[in-house]
Amino acid sequence: MNKRFAQQGLKQVICISMVLIVMAPILLTLFAAFKTKADMVNTSPLLMPPVARITFANFKKVLRDKYLLIGFKNTGFILVVSIFFNVLFGTITAFILERFEFRMKKVILSLFFLGMLIPSFVTEIARFKIINGIGLYNTLGAPIVIYIASDLMQLYIYRQFISTLPVSLDESALLDGCSYFGLFTRIIFPLLAPATATVVIIKAITIINDMYIPYLYMPKNKLRTLTTFLMNYANAQQGSWQKLAAGIIIIMLPTIAIYVFFQKYILAGIASGAVKE
Repeated sequence: MNKRFAQQGLKQVICISMVLIVMAPILLTLFAAFKTKADMVNTSPLLMPPVARITFANFKKVLRDKYLLIGFKNTGFILVVSIFFNVLFGTITAFILERFEFRMKKVILSLFFLGMLIPSFVTEIARFKIINGIGLYNTLGAPIVIYIASDLMQLYIYRQFISTLPVSLDESALLDGCSYFGLFTRIIFPLLAPATATVVIIKAITIINDMYIPYLYMPKNKLRTLTTFLMNYANAQQGSWQKLAAGIIIIMLPTIAIYVFFQKYILAGIASGAVKE
């Protein structure tokens, strides 16, 4: 009994510790967003400022920044175009690889998985030369091409999901005179809705939170995204920790809303392709 009680207590301590580790940076950022410059120096970063000195000036300053609207527009455009082609290419490629037999299929699959295993930073120089060579550097097309081509996670999710669909569906449709194009568009693609929801949510959160690719490939001010917009408050001239914290909170809200609202679809989409009956 004592041993079981000790195990339960240890599990609770570990869980609470993990929650604190995850929540601590978020709370520090939240507290800083409501502080004045003086309070940033004079109060502990682990504490909210006194109620009488709580300020919303940092949020007002960030919301009035002209680059915030530009960041929303650019991020939204990149997000919509990238996800559209990710879903389009991901579903078609996964359908072909899962349902058809052809020469070099195993080699192609191996190359796809090899591309997933190699960290993108290893090939950064080559990727930069390719983007610059095709004239996409300093354009919105640069991150779009990279988000479509370099992340193959959607291929894995779609293949896992298609493998659970019975082949008899394909055979019945073909026997009824349906073409392969009709089979895919009328039967397979609609059944991939849970997997598509999972891909859309994961991709959206990844793209919104990414700072590295937009910063490296789109240095122009008019091409700022939500994440590179924050760098305006982290430089030596206009640096302000409290305004930076407010900007992080504002930009973080859409991501949190997307994840909380669609969380059940993420779990359902991943789990539905994990077991093959």
